[in-house]
Amino acid sequence: MIPHVKLQLGKEEEERVIEVLRSGMLAAGSYVQEFEDEFKRYHDSQYGIATSSGTTALHVILEAMGIGTGDKVITTPFSFIATANAILYTGATPIFADIDPVTYNLSPAALAKAVKDHPEAKAVIVVHLFGLPADMDAISEIANKNNLIVLEDCAQAHGAMYHGQKVGTLGKASAFSFYPSKNITSGEGGMVLTDDPTIAEKVRILVNQGQRRRYYHEMVGYNYRMTNIHAAIGLEQLKKLALYNQKRIANAKFYDDHIVNPCIQKPVSPPDRKHVYHQYTLKVKNRDALTAHLDANGIGYGIHYPLIIPAQPAYKNLATCSGTWPVAEDLADCCISIPVHPALSLSELTTIVEVMNHYR
Repeated sequence: MIPHVKLQLGKEEEERVIEVLRSGMLAAGSYVQEFEDEFKRYHDSQYGIATSSGTTALHVILEAMGIGTGDKVITTPFSFIATANAILYTGATPIFADIDPVTYNLSPAALAKAVKDHPEAKAVIVVHLFGLPADMDAISEIANKNNLIVLEDCAQAHGAMYHGQKVGTLGKASAFSFYPSKNITSGEGGMVLTDDPTIAEKVRILVNQGQRRRYYHEMVGYNYRMTNIHAAIGLEQLKKLALYNQKRIANAKFYDDHIVNPCIQKPVSPPDRKHVYHQYTLKVKNRDALTAHLDANGIGYGIHYPLIIPAQPAYKNLATCSGTWPVAEDLADCCISIPVHPALSLSELTTIVEVMNHYR
């Protein structure tokens, strides 16, 4: 079986974790501080605040930006549900704008329409889906004209670049995830990046139970801290990010060059962007037939996402989920991701290509 995802953890991560265990300082501490410093330095960002997950990173950014009850935030209907859930956590309402049929990211045209329909909207969460940066120039232009705060969801795009600039530095603030399937992992964890000192300060207080000084709580906050154990893993993984991304990009190019099946639509990577291929996602007409074919040949796969967010049962009573998002709905029915992780061998890549080209 060729797995869809395979963790890349070595002795460096083991040694760092043992170091933390022997120190006796397992909760948030110096390793978290070091991880924050290294991650913000990698992105040339002013502030980095570690969190317990990508979801909590999104949540505290929205609160720090002043998003709350009665506000509206525009985002994509085609993402992991955490993107929209974070909006609901604040008491705000998600407004869904359809995706681009080529990049699968938020469509600038759909965003413009959503702003026209909801001129009171306060912010937009842009997801860089599957490792491909969204069209940030067009999105930022619309946002600037309509006083929308731009927040980047970079959970799947560590190291991706738009016009030579790393994602996570293109909006007011950004959120990253270090879940085990991501381009780098800390086991669980997230990170907030921003150049805004006010947002950074409030985020840091919010993730630490609303306290700046221990037992002096300035606001109602959360226990969203990262632990030293998670940070130790993240520190060693960050050192390997460039190599991991290089391998993902090389694997994707192998697929681009060798998958020639006309039944399969391969992903795109516009020349002004660096795609880091968190997923290599295809469109097919009969996904059930392809999954059966892959199962029969021992090839792992992922389906992201079979139900768009507005169609989720948990969202059925939300008034803004009564519309249609035809591009996202179509993609949900026909997309599938094949292995692209850094551990793939040439033999495995060749096998996957042969299996894909024999699919009918």
